[in-house]
Amino acid sequence: MRPHSARPSFFALHIILGMAVCFLIGFIASVAWASGTDAGATPALRSSLFDYFPARPSLRSDTGSGIAPRGPAIAIVIDDLGSSEARTRRAMALPSAVTLSFLPYPAATPALAAEAARDGHEILVHVPMQPLSARHNPGPMALKVGQSPEEITRRLLWALSRVPDHTGVNNHEGSRFTLDRAALEPVMQTLAEKNLFFLDSRTIGHSKASLVARAYDVPTAGRDVFLDDTISASAVARELGNLERQARKHGIAIAIGHPHDVTMAALERWTAAVAEKGFTLVPVSTAIRMEEARPTASAALLPSGS
Repeated sequence: MRPHSARPSFFALHIILGMAVCFLIGFIASVAWASGTDAGATPALRSSLFDYFPARPSLRSDTGSGIAPRGPAIAIVIDDLGSSEARTRRAMALPSAVTLSFLPYPAATPALAAEAARDGHEILVHVPMQPLSARHNPGPMALKVGQSPEEITRRLLWALSRVPDHTGVNNHEGSRFTLDRAALEPVMQTLAEKNLFFLDSRTIGHSKASLVARAYDVPTAGRDVFLDDTISASAVARELGNLERQARKHGIAIAIGHPHDVTMAALERWTAAVAEKGFTLVPVSTAIRMEEARPTASAALLPSGS
């Protein structure tokens, strides 16, 4: 008869061996990771891993969006967020597939944008840009034609620093700025370096923004519908119908709206029934990826607003 102490010793030996193997595997993996880093990288490049702007996966290299649209896809972006906490929170209560675009200058923007990102929304920076009319004030730190490339870059980096967890930008106003190729170049160069995309709000019909973005290999598309150019329930309902028609025709459509009461009320009803209508609501990055995969890019679509 075997002593009872032999079995516990056998199991203890196996546990010790298992722990040793796990430790060895972890040690080998850590050494392999360390040796796989670029030994010739400069200190500045290595420290950039810990910058405020970490490298993000490019839309062009991302092979999957995580969403497989069934039927036509629709992306909705709500602009002008951050100024009013109540209106911003109402937009944040929409389905998480709705993309939220925050103005950089309101004091509440950093906290609200971070909270919206935690709730699952895609976050854009709504960058102020010069309009055609001096009567329209885009707000502080706006990008303007005639500024030096260094000044445009400085203001853009400030805007990006104010909105955490962003994946791209779109223009706030900008009907003058987006007409100027030279002014757009430092913008697109910076976005390319940050692996960010550009959604052209198309505040003017012959914007050059998407053309310059493509020249810098920045993923881009333009909005197809403004939901609330006219702020009334009937106008928003009419534009939602227009949005559905464009999505059925092209397979994808992008709308921009604002946190007006009539717009939010209409979207609260519309998003609740969107699946029953046969549409898939997607973040705007998914819409841009789909647009760029089509033979006819979004630049070929005529704008539906001004």
